[in-house]
Amino acid sequence: MQAIILIALFGLVIAASLAVAPRKATPEGFFGGIGAQGAAPGLWTLVLSQVTTWIFARSLMNAAILGYFYGMAGTLAYAAYYGSFLTGGFIVARIRAGGGRSVQDWLSQRFGGFGTGCYNFVIGLRLLSEVFANLLVVGLIFGAVLPGVEGAQLWSVLAVAGFGLAYSAAGGLSASLRTDVVQMIVFLVVFAAAFLALILSPGFSLAAVLTAPGTSGSYNGWVLLLVAFLQVFSYPAHDPVMMDRGFLADARTTKLSFLHAFWISTACIIGFGFFGIQAGLVGAGYEGELIGTWAGMFPPWIFAALLLSLLVSALSTLDSALASAARLCVEELRWLPRTLSGGRIAMVAFMGIGALLTLSGNQTLFDAVAVSGTASMFLTPVLIIGLVQGRAIPRWAFGVAFAAAMLGAAAYFLRAEPFVAALLPEGHKYEQLLAICVVVLVVGFAAVLTGARAAARVVPGN
Repeated sequence: MQAIILIALFGLVIAASLAVAPRKATPEGFFGGIGAQGAAPGLWTLVLSQVTTWIFARSLMNAAILGYFYGMAGTLAYAAYYGSFLTGGFIVARIRAGGGRSVQDWLSQRFGGFGTGCYNFVIGLRLLSEVFANLLVVGLIFGAVLPGVEGAQLWSVLAVAGFGLAYSAAGGLSASLRTDVVQMIVFLVVFAAAFLALILSPGFSLAAVLTAPGTSGSYNGWVLLLVAFLQVFSYPAHDPVMMDRGFLADARTTKLSFLHAFWISTACIIGFGFFGIQAGLVGAGYEGELIGTWAGMFPPWIFAALLLSLLVSALSTLDSALASAARLCVEELRWLPRTLSGGRIAMVAFMGIGALLTLSGNQTLFDAVAVSGTASMFLTPVLIIGLVQGRAIPRWAFGVAFAAAMLGAAAYFLRAEPFVAALLPEGHKYEQLLAICVVVLVVGFAAVLTGARAAARVVPGN
């Protein structure tokens, strides 16, 4: 019965999304988010769209899982990534002040096709990971609520992929912005009800949650918090969903949208982390990415509300990732014509590849964040020295920083391989990740600073 109610409610959300998606689209709306009347999105449309695409299903699960294992330290570590709205807003403002229309635009002016090629490679992987991870959560949820149904995960993934693709392809970015508003309102109502039920329950203690060490101790949570601080400057710059929304409205509206999105999303992530921390405090066993754990902890309606929150956030992120994928392939890479058909072909390709990755059997959630976050770190020295300080950086220095970040991301992903393990310090994987991040930044800054000094010594005309 619970599964039927969950499917019915989620079906209503999908139906509402299909209903508000535009029936007719233009290339300007599909790729640029311009409304039917030719107007840019308003403040709260941008805010709700930013929030719902960043508190996606994978993030909610990560916050809860890290809270379960590492207590408040783990949840704060993941919440620290939402400082990306502050650093991302700063980066967008600086690029716009210099006349840039996107991160690619700024990189192209400085480093030509080499710079944009490296960047587009990273964000292409980022978009695929978004599709993969959110479909993965969908499969995990329906596998948990329909344990006796053969193929529940497979068919749920295919169904959500199909419906998400249907309304995304109808209107592109304009459809994503409109449906994000509906989906975010639903998410906030459902999640607020579940959160209030949690904090008002007899066994809940705010003091205990705030001081909880987690089931594995808080140490590695604090290590991960350091990692987040090292990655938080570059992290938003490699997220095309956030960056695309930074160039749709006027400068003041955009600035306010980033500020509001920061506090709303951070509050939601910490709130969802409370569910994981509470599970650890009551001694619940870790089961099925916490989905099975919650089933035994909470009344059926709270459990259903949590799952519906996850499903809505997964759906909202899928359409945004597809809209950014269309823009990447059509406007940046120019692999396809700037037509509705061209954008839709890109969406089908990304959704198809993401679904295949989901069904391949990989169940890792946080590793996708760690790998993409490490890969993005080549942007930290480039943006600080080139964008903030305005100094010239030669392409070779950019290439060294990029190579260091790619090797660092690969090292973390392949850390279990003997030839990689021999190079990494002994310890927990988050300690290894911290060491990798430090090395990536040291190499990147050394190359970029050396290159900037060398470029400054070159006398024009010689």
